[in-house]
Amino acid sequence: MILTQIDLLTQEAQHTSGVYGKRNQVIVRGEGAHLWDDQGRRYIDLTAGIGVANLGHAHPQLAAALAEQASALITCPELFYNDRRAVFQEALTGVLPDGLERVFLCNSGTEAVEAALKFARLGTGRTGIVAAMRGFHGRTFGSLSATYKKAYREPFQPLVPGFSHVPFNNYDRLEAALSEDTAAVVLEVVQGEGGVRPGSPDYFQAVRRVCDERGILLILDEVQTGFGRTGRWFAFEHMGIVPDILTLGKAIAGGVPMGAAVLGPRVRELPVGVHGSTFGGNPLSCAAGIAALDIYHSEGLVERASGLGAWFLERLSGINSPLIREVRGLGLMIGMELRCRTHPVVEGLTERGVLALIAGPTVLRMLPPLVIDRSDLEFAAQALEDVLSALAGDGTSDD
Repeated sequence: MILTQIDLLTQEAQHTSGVYGKRNQVIVRGEGAHLWDDQGRRYIDLTAGIGVANLGHAHPQLAAALAEQASALITCPELFYNDRRAVFQEALTGVLPDGLERVFLCNSGTEAVEAALKFARLGTGRTGIVAAMRGFHGRTFGSLSATYKKAYREPFQPLVPGFSHVPFNNYDRLEAALSEDTAAVVLEVVQGEGGVRPGSPDYFQAVRRVCDERGILLILDEVQTGFGRTGRWFAFEHMGIVPDILTLGKAIAGGVPMGAAVLGPRVRELPVGVHGSTFGGNPLSCAAGIAALDIYHSEGLVERASGLGAWFLERLSGINSPLIREVRGLGLMIGMELRCRTHPVVEGLTERGVLALIAGPTVLRMLPPLVIDRSDLEFAAQALEDVLSALAGDGTSDD
């Protein structure tokens, strides 16, 4: 039976949990930086599955690695050693600075953050966690307690005690919030959900120093910014520091669910059984991770993101529109803060064959696959220019 688009929308809506605000496209296929819906319409993808598909869609090398591993062994808990897990962990730590050598594998970014928070409390014997306003670290209870947005937090209060929030990129306010009970500071290097806001090197270097001085662990959340997204392997490289715990997810395995918390030397040895994950480190995800890391290297995707990102940021900054407040970002992680709501902009882009994200009510977020061609970015920039021109002509503005 061939289902129509209305049939598909109705069928999924009938069984969905209701927690997602869905768009009306039925996406059925992808290749590189393009997606196709069930009607055969092609879109330029500036979402990358919310920062997951850094390698693009249906990369043949990744698909082959998955097929080969699926025919050999899909699951193997960390009760046993495993060949794919060993190779992946060696490859992952190989792109990290010396000292970040112990890896806890899990299934998602929020699980990586949960692990980091537990390890910080266990390792320091303290309970306080200082996080940033506008920060986003996930939606499970520990990571949600570090997340700032009221709409995410309020329905589930009381959350985990001991968390406080200070303005991002403001060292004085952060330093004043630290106490003898502070176990860790947890920060994004570039706030993603919070509006694509990069921190400054001076800020992060000052935070690194005070954490060292006071025996506090520095957790950097690179779930969205890792694996070339900002034009470096990891965004903390722009800041000239190294974290005590690094949390990873999204693009780590090229689109296959995986997360990791990587531990540095200031994190004490962990007792056996103190934490765990049934699916964490499974051979299928690890095979995908090995293939993904190989593709990042062989196709020069980190360097590609740096060059294309600089060009795209300059191209977007050159759009002359009264609706633009600011364009900011690092690499191929770019936000455009507007003087109008983002939803009409996203809808206008979709009509022109470009898919984009939001990061708050007035920030358009663009996270294209790192394999995207410059011609596709130019098409997207022109489409955005046309949408903003049409909206400005309609008098659309929040000012």
